[in-house]
Amino acid sequence: MSLLISLLLIFFALLGAPLFAIIAAGALWGFFQADIDLSVIAIEIYRISEMPILLAIPLFTFSGYLLSESDAPGRLVRLTEALFGWMPAGLALVCLVACALFTAFTGASGVTIIALGALLLPALKQAGYPERFNLGLITTSGSLGLLFAPSLPLILYGIIAQQTNQGQNVTIEALFLAGILPGLLMLILLGSWSLWVNRDIHTSFTEFSSAKVKTTIKESLWEIPLPIVVLGGIYSGYFAISEAAAITALYVIIVEVLILKEISLKTLPEIMRESMVLVGGVLIILAVSLASTNYVIDADIPMKLFGFIQQWVQSPLTFLFLLNIFLLILGAFLDIFSALVLIVPMLLPIATQYGIHPIHFGIIFLANMQLGYSTPPIGLNLFIASYRFNKPIVQIYLSTLPFLCILLISVLLITYWPTLSLSLVELIGPSKQTLSYSDTQNDQVLHRSLFLKEYRAAAFMHMERNCS
Repeated sequence: MSLLISLLLIFFALLGAPLFAIIAAGALWGFFQADIDLSVIAIEIYRISEMPILLAIPLFTFSGYLLSESDAPGRLVRLTEALFGWMPAGLALVCLVACALFTAFTGASGVTIIALGALLLPALKQAGYPERFNLGLITTSGSLGLLFAPSLPLILYGIIAQQTNQGQNVTIEALFLAGILPGLLMLILLGSWSLWVNRDIHTSFTEFSSAKVKTTIKESLWEIPLPIVVLGGIYSGYFAISEAAAITALYVIIVEVLILKEISLKTLPEIMRESMVLVGGVLIILAVSLASTNYVIDADIPMKLFGFIQQWVQSPLTFLFLLNIFLLILGAFLDIFSALVLIVPMLLPIATQYGIHPIHFGIIFLANMQLGYSTPPIGLNLFIASYRFNKPIVQIYLSTLPFLCILLISVLLITYWPTLSLSLVELIGPSKQTLSYSDTQNDQVLHRSLFLKEYRAAAFMHMERNCS
């Protein structure tokens, strides 16, 4: 019967049923099979409202959408152009830096391709770059900022990792730090290759001018302090992530609506609506995934999978290699938010059994998903770029291949060089814990399961008292 239900859920998912409905149905069936009152689903979903960090998701998303609707993307391009455009083939660096910074705040690579593509593609063509290079650069650059704060996938992974309770305090602040060096590695490798492959373009896009640099800095004066104030405030301890998100949203509204007046009060509600459509989809999936995650932990499914995998894979290095292959395939077929809520609760406990730190695993996961955005056959960025630039999808496939190879090298370095992800967390991380991993995971999972059962029992008693 369980096999039949599983096949039915897969069938409905392939037909296009909403993801949250599939996850919720799976959790309901699992708890029913375990003879647990199904009202536990409502209790687990309600827990999402008790997470202070959850406020950061809608606020950061709204801020990113607001910035994308203003002239901030144009100012960002002009600023990076003034700083790097004078270099031979320096316009490629302008594209990489601008896309990475913009994606970090919007949290959606498709928004970056749509917002910045119209500015960058004609400029690259005018500067003499080959069309295939231009298409590949913008398509793959659209997802570069996912490892930089305050990226929405970083926050979402932190929330999910905290729910699995793998014996380490996986804070959002630590994840923000952990993503800096791997993100810079990707930028440096792509930037170096872009400069090398276009080394025959001896003419710079623009001459260096200190006056132009001053002018672009002056026109971007309101946006430049934003990441400094927000991230500086978080790591100095002046405010928490949710408070930083609130400050960001308020600051962007004041600057873009009241001071620069690039967004009218009349259009503000529409931007709010568009941004909250994305947030609503993420939150409802996250809510039902909490119930699903707790069933997975209660049923000891990760430990059973680990026992099966360990029969064939003993080495952590081999596990990481297989993990990369699986995540690259997954990233080509599944969007990053769905992958986070469906796969992380299953794989994170297994990874920790192999001695992989949850923060390092998170960076590996997001780096692979970032690469998956541009991986054929159905990477999301490929279709967005094909639609935005009116080019055949096969041409987009071919144009991204060299960039995918460079990004794959960076993913392998991130995977097998954990110091790259963990060094900043150890050095200046907000939590003063060590990053060595304990060997007592089975005990921790058992304690987690007992805690959940006690929590539910107390909740049921409370509900019965209220009813009586």
